[in-house]
Amino acid sequence: MSGETTITIIGNLTDDPKLNYTQTGTAVAGFTIASSSRTYDKQVEQWKDGEVLFMRCSAWRDLGEHVTESLTRGTRVIASGRLRMRTYETSDGDKRTVTEMTVDEIGPSLRFATAKPQKAARTGGNGHGNGTPADDPWASANPYQGDEPPF
Repeated sequence: MSGETTITIIGNLTDDPKLNYTQTGTAVAGFTIASSSRTYDKQVEQWKDGEVLFMRCSAWRDLGEHVTESLTRGTRVIASGRLRMRTYETSDGDKRTVTEMTVDEIGPSLRFATAKPQKAARTGGNGHGNGTPADDPWASANPYQGDEPPF
């Protein structure tokens, strides 16, 4: 979609992805990717880690289910998606704003590992449909359809 900020991040999962369901029954996986740069310091002849970016991510519907079935803590991944800002209120009444990534594509990095992809059966987009085009939630311009992440 035009006007959206898209990014690609390469890093490691900090924990196993957690699958939840919204009140309307839509599957959403929540996980965090940690990414840091490494540079070689010629003076001390050692690699040094840079600042770590912890990017909170969500993957919706079938993608979320596939992420929780396929990826685990420590897996190096390449993820592409859209940045979103979300505002919420703490129990103390403070308003907070966080930047999160809605993942469109994700997979393991094959730089230091191997993978054997297996095609998943289409379930209709939310894990509960029969796969007919009418059940396709991505046919609409707004894939959220009013749902918010349950985390």
